[in-house]
Amino acid sequence: MLKVDKLNQFYGGSHILRDVAFEAPVGEVTCILGRNGVGKSTLLRCLMGQIAAKSGAVAWQGEDIQRLAPHQRVARGMAYVPQGREIFARLTVEENLKMGLARFGGRQGREIPASVYEMFPVLHDMKHRRGGDLSGGQQQQLAIGRALVSQPSLLILDEPTEGIQPSIIKDIGAVIKRLAARGDMAILLVEQYYDFAEALADRYVVMSRGEVIKAGQGKAMPQDGVRELLAI
Repeated sequence: MLKVDKLNQFYGGSHILRDVAFEAPVGEVTCILGRNGVGKSTLLRCLMGQIAAKSGAVAWQGEDIQRLAPHQRVARGMAYVPQGREIFARLTVEENLKMGLARFGGRQGREIPASVYEMFPVLHDMKHRRGGDLSGGQQQQLAIGRALVSQPSLLILDEPTEGIQPSIIKDIGAVIKRLAARGDMAILLVEQYYDFAEALADRYVVMSRGEVIKAGQGKAMPQDGVRELLAI
């Protein structure tokens, strides 16, 4: 599992993350919820090694990964779909997907897994089109597909529903459920859209002003008043 313990981060004089602690087990969807500006994206960047936490610990599969560079974390099975997708607009869909093979160090014989095209049929239909020509929802599917090409055991998604049409939100939710049901992947989902998170979460974590203010089982979100916490 992913285990985060007392993680702290600062920007200048601002305390962005305050003793953040939670666990994300393999085979479950752990949802991190909170309004804009509470530190969710900063947390994910710390987990991926894009910025160094000032203090605290991050362990993945029992290994302390705090000193590992981002590419070393990817090599250990971590995949990150950032907010804004960050696909390569001038590359084709197929070329974007092949970027996910970089984890394997250019070893021969590696191909895009058929399961990626099965989960996102539109990517197969448009694999020769440039990424920049896709709609926002299709680009989000491409970004998730690229992460899945690396065959991760930890998938981190930063607000995958942002700016996406409802039909594609539904498709993305179905893919996340399917991945979790396989039982071989931990999924960490940062989300503001309460209904989407409630439908998927095995566990939830609510953040406010850089700290965890409530956590529990996904099925308990309604009675725990999570929706109301997000509105405060």
